[in-house]
Amino acid sequence: MLFSLFINFFKIGLFTFGGGYAMIAQIREEVVAKRNWLTEDELIEVIAIAESTPGPLAINLATFVGYKQRGFRGSLAATLGVCIPSVIIIFVISLFFDAFIANKYVAYAFVGIKCAVAFLILTTGISMMKTLDRKKIPVLVFVVTFIIMVIGELLSKSVNAILLILAGGIIGIFCTSFKRIRKEDAGK
Repeated sequence: MLFSLFINFFKIGLFTFGGGYAMIAQIREEVVAKRNWLTEDELIEVIAIAESTPGPLAINLATFVGYKQRGFRGSLAATLGVCIPSVIIIFVISLFFDAFIANKYVAYAFVGIKCAVAFLILTTGISMMKTLDRKKIPVLVFVVTFIIMVIGELLSKSVNAILLILAGGIIGIFCTSFKRIRKEDAGK
């Protein structure tokens, strides 16, 4: 199992360009669809936790999945697996950096890679949306978050993802508590 964790996260680290959010699609495919190491709901929860904790998203995800499967040794195997490819690639690029950046084919490749990464992030987001409860509060939180993100992008303002996640959590706690109080009052 440790070797499987290492190899699967090594593949994710090796073949995913674009950082943490781009890796979510590949992690979802390997961890949820193929291996059943997490459920779809667990993955969404882990993403929220990984986003709100220090460190890169993909490393936090790998660490959590590894820990869930095999404790500390599993987290170490998965984390090393996802990190080692980047270290190797960056080292090789650093040896030939000037020639690499000046190459027009590399520039063309990055244009295509950026488009593919944007598509992967979009499709992963759509897949995750499908698992949301179709109740008022989750839909409202999603719509408000989406609007804030779009307005932020249109105004070229950076929107802090951690604040959005925290706000969503606070709204969820408030609405759930409010509903519970109303039910208790109705039962009296």
